[in-house]
Amino acid sequence: MTEQPITDAAPQAAGSGEPHRHAHAERSRIPMWLAIVLAVLFGGLTALQSRVNGQLAAAIDDPYSAAAISFGSGLLILLVVLGFWRPGRQGIGRVREGLRARRIAWWMLLGGLAGAWFVTTQGLSAGVLGVALFTVAIVAGQTVGGIFFDVVGLGPGGRRPLTVMRVLGALIALAAISWAVSAQLVHDVPLVLMLLPFVAGIGAAWQQAVNGRVKVEAGSAFTATLTNFAVGTTALVIVVLVHSAIAGWPDALPAEPWLYLGGAIGCVFIAGQAVLVRVVGVLLLALCGVAGQLAAALALDLLLPTSERPVGVATIGGTVLAVVAVVVASIRWTKHKHVAPAPADGSVSRAS
Repeated sequence: MTEQPITDAAPQAAGSGEPHRHAHAERSRIPMWLAIVLAVLFGGLTALQSRVNGQLAAAIDDPYSAAAISFGSGLLILLVVLGFWRPGRQGIGRVREGLRARRIAWWMLLGGLAGAWFVTTQGLSAGVLGVALFTVAIVAGQTVGGIFFDVVGLGPGGRRPLTVMRVLGALIALAAISWAVSAQLVHDVPLVLMLLPFVAGIGAAWQQAVNGRVKVEAGSAFTATLTNFAVGTTALVIVVLVHSAIAGWPDALPAEPWLYLGGAIGCVFIAGQAVLVRVVGVLLLALCGVAGQLAAALALDLLLPTSERPVGVATIGGTVLAVVAVVVASIRWTKHKHVAPAPADGSVSRAS
């Protein structure tokens, strides 16, 4: 089965009688309700990847090398598939043409840097802040970034006006994650260390937006994912080389095969997000991710616990509240407002 590029009809000529169409999210053939369900599932895969990568980092006592292994294995998988997947190779050619024609900007190919920065901040600040506070800062950054990039129209769906329900959904999501990890929160932490994951969260929202633009130009989520992993792997290899020159290399790699599945999992949810961001927008995609991550983390803690601490009421309540946030943010009281197609020079779009 091949992937077909998503195209947008040109605006109607005066008196033509044809419907006036714009490049907004509903042009996708994926229904909104299905896109939301899939976005939540992909959020769950993010939590699963975090568990796998976290266990690998603990096994080799080196989060930087673990991140590079995860990205590198994903890139290796994609390069093997590229040899058999013709639409992916065609997508690379379309991206080149898009760059020459200035339909996309060169910096839109750098989404993988945000992923590399995300895993780097885990090593720099998660240990000091604690996983709970680190997660709150990440979600706060994703929420702020999602609102901003939707308003300016960076994503492939164009501008999405800020509404009361979307803001309310974002606030509920922040409350949900704060409640879910309230028992683990620590205090008196350096402000700089809080800013690192907050910026990483903004970067994650930016990554989803630009990956979506690359996917639309390439006509293939595979091409967008390959670009993401190639850039991220390159950045992480540089980080690992610098870190290892200072601290040394890991003594040995673990033998458990499942510890190396992080890259494969990342291939799935990054490709899926590149498709879905056109349908749901950057903000709602981030909120679905929060709900999926909390639900998957809760399931993992119940089925495959890594500590003897029981799952608390706050964790369950926060997960339910995150789902409520997605429902609230997806409510539209008025008809969808048309937006202009993404401009040819790669800049953000304007409302029609």
